[in-house]
Amino acid sequence: MRENLQFYINGEWVDPVVPGTIDVSNPATEQVMGHISAGSAVDVDNAVAAARKAFTTWSQTSREERIAALERIIASFEKRVPDLAAAITEEMGAPKWLSEGVQAPIGINHFKTALEILKTYEFSEDKGSARVMKEPIGVCGFITPWNWPIHQICAKVAPALAVGCTVVLKPSEVAPFSGQIFAEIIDAAGLPRGVFNMVQGEGPVVGAAIASHPGVDMVSITGSTRAGIEVARAAAGTVKRVHQELGGKSPNILLDDADLKAAITGSVNAVMQNSGQSCRAPTRMLVPNALMDDVCRIASEIAESWTPGDPNGDSRMGPVVSEAQWNKVQKLIEQGIADGAKVVTGGAGRPDNVAHGFFVKPTIFRDVTNDMSIAREEIFGPVLCILGYDDIDQAIEIGNDTEYGLAGYVHSADIERARKVASRIRAGYISLNNAGLDLNVPFGGYKQSGNGREFGAHAFMEFLELKSVLGYSPAA
Repeated sequence: MRENLQFYINGEWVDPVVPGTIDVSNPATEQVMGHISAGSAVDVDNAVAAARKAFTTWSQTSREERIAALERIIASFEKRVPDLAAAITEEMGAPKWLSEGVQAPIGINHFKTALEILKTYEFSEDKGSARVMKEPIGVCGFITPWNWPIHQICAKVAPALAVGCTVVLKPSEVAPFSGQIFAEIIDAAGLPRGVFNMVQGEGPVVGAAIASHPGVDMVSITGSTRAGIEVARAAAGTVKRVHQELGGKSPNILLDDADLKAAITGSVNAVMQNSGQSCRAPTRMLVPNALMDDVCRIASEIAESWTPGDPNGDSRMGPVVSEAQWNKVQKLIEQGIADGAKVVTGGAGRPDNVAHGFFVKPTIFRDVTNDMSIAREEIFGPVLCILGYDDIDQAIEIGNDTEYGLAGYVHSADIERARKVASRIRAGYISLNNAGLDLNVPFGGYKQSGNGREFGAHAFMEFLELKSVLGYSPAA
C-alpha cells in the first residue's frame, strides 16, 4: 500500500493544510493500492508563494548554473527509472514492457533533450540598435494527465526549468505516484528551495486554483478538451498565458500504393499500445474502398495479437485506467454497433481470459461513416475505426472533418504523394509511413486539440517572454 500524504513545497515535504485523502486504485485488480492527500487552494497559495520567491533568483541564474541543475536531475532520474516503471504499472495499468521500456525512460529523455538545447539556445538577438531578449515568463502551473504520467510531467518541467521559470505541479489524482517519485528526484537533485513545487489533489480544486491564481504567470494542461476549456476559463480573469495539449481523433490515410502489411501493422500497434489511451493515436483509418476487405483481414490479425492480461506478466495490453474509463469505452463500442458499424474483431464486454480488472477487448470496426459517434468522439481505448473512401480528395475531406487537429498519418510508397497529402491535413503533427516520435520537433494541435507546442526548442518559447530594449547599442 502506497501512502504518499505529503506535498513538496519550498524544498520540503509538508502536510496538507486541510487533512483529507484520495483513494488510488489499481485498474488491473480494481483494489485500492494507495492514498494521496487531497490538496486545497491554501496549499496552492503556499506553493505559488514559494515559487514566486524562488523566481527572483532562479530567473537570474546563468546558463551554466541551469545546465548543472539539469545534469543533476538526469543523474537523480537515472537511479529511479525502475521505481517509476513499477509505479506506472500499478497506478494506470501499463504492462511491464511498456512502463519499463517506454513510459518511464521517455521522461529522462525530455531532460536530456532540454539540456542539449540549453547549451546553445540564443536568449537574445540584435535588431539594429535594439536588443530583443527572451526572458522566463515566471511561475508556471502544470496540470498533467494519467495516460503518460511521467512523460507529460517532464515535457513541461524540463524546458520550464531550463529557461529559468519556477514550477507548481499538479499530477493526475488517478495516477499520482509517479509524480510523487518525480518530486523525490527533484529533491535529490538539490535545486534551490521553491524552484519546483508539487501539490496533489483533484482537478476541480487544485487544478482550478492553479489556473485562476494571480501569482501564476502561465498554465499548461494536458488532458481532455473539456478540461482544457475549463482551465482557459479559470485563467481568463488574470490574463495569463494558457498552453493546452488536448484531445485527438487522428486520421490515418492509407493510399492505394501503400505497403499494406507494414502500414497496417504500425497503425494498429499505435492504436493498441497503452490500451488506446494516447491522444495522438491513429484511431480513424481511411482506406480505399477497393482494399477494404484486405485491410480488415490484416488489421484483425494484428489486433488479435494484443492479448490483454496481467500487466505484471508478459501480456501486451493492460487495462484502461479506471471504471469510469471502461464504462465510457463500452458505451461507445455499443453505440458503434447500434449505429451500424460492423465489428471485425473484439466488441463489448471484458475479454474472455480475464475475470476482473478494467480490461477492454482490442476492437476494430469497419463500415464506419464519419457521422457516427465512434468516428467523432475520442474513445481513448483500444478501438480502431476503418472508413472507406473513393478518391484522395474525399479521404482528405473526411480526415479534416473533425473538431480535433492533433495528429495525422499518411502511408504511401511514393513519398512525394505522402508529402502532398500531409500538407492538406489540418493537424499539428503528421507521421509519414510509420515515422516515430521525435522529441526535437514541435508537438501540438490545431482547432480543439489545443494551442502552443511541446518538445524541443519550440517548447522553450512557451515559457519565455519577449522584451525589446531600444537604443541598446547606440553605435549601431
